[in-house]
Amino acid sequence: MKFIETPIKDLYVIELEPRIDERGFFVRAFAQDELKKVGLEFDIVQANQSFTKKKGTIRGMHCQLSPKMDGKILQCLEGKVYDVSIDLRKDSPTYKKWFGIELANGDNKMIFSPKGFAHGLQTLTDNCRIQYFMSEFYTPEYYSGVRYDDPAFNIKWPIPIGFVSDQDKSWPLM
Repeated sequence: MKFIETPIKDLYVIELEPRIDERGFFVRAFAQDELKKVGLEFDIVQANQSFTKKKGTIRGMHCQLSPKMDGKILQCLEGKVYDVSIDLRKDSPTYKKWFGIELANGDNKMIFSPKGFAHGLQTLTDNCRIQYFMSEFYTPEYYSGVRYDDPAFNIKWPIPIGFVSDQDKSWPLM
């Protein structure tokens, strides 16, 4: 596993290193000791998958509030998405900054989005499936988000926006 720093403090792209032979490949998708080597503490307590049917759909920007803040490691298992994380940590030098990256089936990339970040994505193809490793259990009373179109962040979505859930349209502006 290779950990690539992004311009946002504590947000990393993880490049997986498959071992390929005539049978196919083997790749580690998670190794806690590898994260610790780069100073990241992350315990998986829950793993989720989402499936989105239509290109252009936005899911996000989601987070959980203290004391149930959640970190995530995400990977695209099917299709292609534009994945976005926003730093919502008020004491961070990159507060309100966002980072986006394309993740696609077979690209061997994941994103590590730490606690205190909002996360979302836009599907760039039909039929996208994402896997999320979570550091905290889903806790409805602490579930929150910010608007995907909030001018405070000015996220540049790569394609025209298609479907957005009523919930994601209703998150407050900063």
